[in-house]
Amino acid sequence: MERILIIMASGALGSLFFFWFSHSVKKKASVRQFIESHLWLMHPNAICYWRTGLAFLGFFFYFFSPYQSLAIFIFTFAAILDGVDGVVARGCNLVSRLGEWLDPMCDKLTYLPPLVGFAYTPNSFTGVPILSPKLIWILVAIELVGQFFVRRMLAWLKVSGAANNFGKIKAIICFALVILCALMDANPGMLNIGDGVLWSCIVLSAASMIFKFVPNRLYADILSMLNFMCGVTSLILTYHHFYAWAICVIIMGQLFDLFDGRMALKHGGTKYGPWLDDIADFVSFGLAPAYMVIMRGGTFALFFAVIYVVGVAFRLVRFVTKDKGRTDLPSGIFNGFPSPAGALIVLGTSLVSGPILLWFFTAVSTVLMVSNIRFAHLGRVILKQIPKPIFFLISATIIVILAYILKTKNTQMFGYLILASVVFYLAAGRIWAQKTNVPVTPG
Repeated sequence: MERILIIMASGALGSLFFFWFSHSVKKKASVRQFIESHLWLMHPNAICYWRTGLAFLGFFFYFFSPYQSLAIFIFTFAAILDGVDGVVARGCNLVSRLGEWLDPMCDKLTYLPPLVGFAYTPNSFTGVPILSPKLIWILVAIELVGQFFVRRMLAWLKVSGAANNFGKIKAIICFALVILCALMDANPGMLNIGDGVLWSCIVLSAASMIFKFVPNRLYADILSMLNFMCGVTSLILTYHHFYAWAICVIIMGQLFDLFDGRMALKHGGTKYGPWLDDIADFVSFGLAPAYMVIMRGGTFALFFAVIYVVGVAFRLVRFVTKDKGRTDLPSGIFNGFPSPAGALIVLGTSLVSGPILLWFFTAVSTVLMVSNIRFAHLGRVILKQIPKPIFFLISATIIVILAYILKTKNTQMFGYLILASVVFYLAAGRIWAQKTNVPVTPG
């Protein structure tokens, strides 16, 4: 309990400092003048050095002294400082090529040493290390290749090596994993989900490295193709009765779908991108949930599955042929419930109820999708209102929760979590749709 309070207190203090500092840099000229006159202390690169030094100090206190509570406080504050150097760099126009290299390097020097420590230090209660040494060294190898080999190639190609969203989310998950390991180290009854979270860090680190070589205009198409592959994989897993895994794969596809539109708007795309996106959506959010309804059984399962597929097809066709050209539909607003959210209703219900309720909510989902009720886009409207550090923190929290669910194999908890996310979107989507009233021209 003491360790939880320390983590909460240090996290709250660090977050308050971060938001106060970010606001001051943006709004107060005196703060920017102070930074510019004390670059030895406040330059973004100097902040990287300071937070790395704090992290090593926390590492020493935790593994080589009895002052573990102080170590947790120091490390948590050092992790939060990761966002401060970026605020200073952008707010005071101090972005540099060295900073693009130094920032991720200091991130690695902050979280990798304690993770290695938890992989080789036996737990005081169980006598077994919290993390797998093999997985840790896989992560270390990928991180070092990305930092020294890949970034050197990017510099030779004259391409920016700044961290992308995969790298930023990975860094926050690694910071969170260190804190999580500290909690598990002091609480022997706590479920060990360290290796599951560590796997997500490995996957995100590899994705961050690979996507640096991909031309920006191909981002959207690659994400759509990954969404399509998730849909096909879900169909196969459902056929073999791995329902929870099939739903996990669909949720991965929804994450890809969430970002492909944003990447297309930001970096452009190819002429086949919209078609590929629609096909992927139909497979992942139409065929895969419908097949789940069929496999869950019942007399009228096939009937409701067909109705659902027709509803998704109608929803996608209406969006392409009609809604995109409407001048009375504000930017970022859907006409009807979006098909990814409709799929979540079906998938979540399939894990927590019997056939009759599943048919009922499948019909509800279909009606919402083909209706003219307006909902705000999650990525383009709702998430834009959330500060990026909070968004990355939420992403990390979701991955940790999913790791816990997969470890416990609690499918009902998984289903209720999915349905809770749908309820949140129903409320937030309607609220922001009512707030957004500015029409746009066709296209």
